[in-house]
Amino acid sequence: MPRLGVAHTLSDARTARMSAPRLKDWKARMNYFLQHSPASNDSPKTVQGKKGKKYAYCSSELTMAAAMVPAGFNIDAPRWDQNSFVGRLKHFFNITDPRTVMASEHELDNAKILVESCRAGSVPPGTSVEQLHYAKKLYDSAFHPDTGDKMNFIGRMSFQVPGGMAITGCMLQFYRTVPAVVFWQWVNQSFNALVNYTNRNAASPITVTQIGVAYLTATSTALATAVGLNLYTKRAPPLVARWVPFAAVAAANCVNIPMMRQQEILNGIMVTDENDNKLGYSKKAAVKGITQVVISRVAMAAPGMILLPILMERLEKFQFMKRIRVLHAPLQVILVGGFLIFMVPVACSLFPQRCSLAVNNLEPQLRDSILAQHGDKVRYVYFNKGL
Repeated sequence: MPRLGVAHTLSDARTARMSAPRLKDWKARMNYFLQHSPASNDSPKTVQGKKGKKYAYCSSELTMAAAMVPAGFNIDAPRWDQNSFVGRLKHFFNITDPRTVMASEHELDNAKILVESCRAGSVPPGTSVEQLHYAKKLYDSAFHPDTGDKMNFIGRMSFQVPGGMAITGCMLQFYRTVPAVVFWQWVNQSFNALVNYTNRNAASPITVTQIGVAYLTATSTALATAVGLNLYTKRAPPLVARWVPFAAVAAANCVNIPMMRQQEILNGIMVTDENDNKLGYSKKAAVKGITQVVISRVAMAAPGMILLPILMERLEKFQFMKRIRVLHAPLQVILVGGFLIFMVPVACSLFPQRCSLAVNNLEPQLRDSILAQHGDKVRYVYFNKGL
């Protein structure tokens, strides 16, 4: 295959692309693309491949050795209307797909390269729009929307179903004794704290001390609620006792999320105009975004933790269920998973990810600043509410 350089003509580039092998798999095509790109003066970036093999590429190489992005295609534009609930639901079904958890680091890194090269205006020859959408799906599932950094595995929203079903199923099964309640509430709050930190608005940094205080406060709230209600409901109907874990989870979410994102409440969150031009920091925007996240998290857990106890209370009266008590926990884990597969995207879709707030509802100082600079041209500000 001829080496493409700056001095080569357009016909040389066409000949080079035509001589490239037709690789059906976009990941294989990306590897080929990276290996056959020419040397460049700009600083190379390295991607770790399978079996430890490293692929290096430079940003200028992405342009010289690649085909043009399809006309009118914007990889960052939502595939579905984000102003409607149905559009957001389709979007979150896509990026919270638990199957993306199985994607290797190699696949995720290649997806990021493909997304970044598409943003730069070029893609590997033969790449289809559907393959670009799949790369963006992997990218959105694993990389933070604000920083572009890879998120930790457990904190990703795509891990909410496998992680949440195991923990919630055990909370619903082991609720009768105080030690079991304490242990599983601690595990759940540790998991939630990591998820909340991972999906925070990265424009508002938080210190290790603040993370520790948020974690301890939320865990204490959950334990106090769970243990207190567990002791209080000893004489209540059995079904009421089964709802104690949900009460503890809801109470802890009302503490955990605001505490983990306290910097946004104290200092405000960055707001922009519709064209992403920064306008300033708003505490009111932070409160609105965090409130919506708390509601979404409680809604995410509610159906499984409210309806499943009713179902189990009735099932356990049958003789065949009494004979397989050892399978009750695995059964609840599976059933919770069924709820979460639908409720994770539904809960995330309740409010737009790109939240808006009327300029008239902002703090007087910020409102006056925006009016002085832009007049009536900016009527709403926008910000990432987090997940």
